[in-house]
Amino acid sequence: MTQNLRTGKLGEQMAAAYLEEAGYRILEQNYRCRFGEIDIIARDGDTIVFVEVKSRRSDKYGLPQLAVGPDKQMRISKISLFYLQTKRLDSYNARFDVVAVSLKPEGCRIELIKDAFELAYGR
Repeated sequence: MTQNLRTGKLGEQMAAAYLEEAGYRILEQNYRCRFGEIDIIARDGDTIVFVEVKSRRSDKYGLPQLAVGPDKQMRISKISLFYLQTKRLDSYNARFDVVAVSLKPEGCRIELIKDAFELAYGR
């Protein structure tokens, strides 16, 4: 397994634990469909939350959350709509959160960005 994959998996594990501690109930991890993959799907109260986790070991390429650009938002939006329809949950409120995990040698930091972006339409 490459260093990037190990960093990603560790970040996802840390994010799931952090979300559970914050009161989220994890429904799915690494959910895959024909549109791609979403890291975590959870419930926060009566809201279905689609969570993208971004992990970094340094700031060389910028803050982790900045990697969730328009293309990624579009892909996550398609996956979320597919999930809600196939699970018959389309009557639920939904939102998109991002968890940024910094795994620097001087210490780890987790930042939850609730309602990080709106449902993206197009293409």
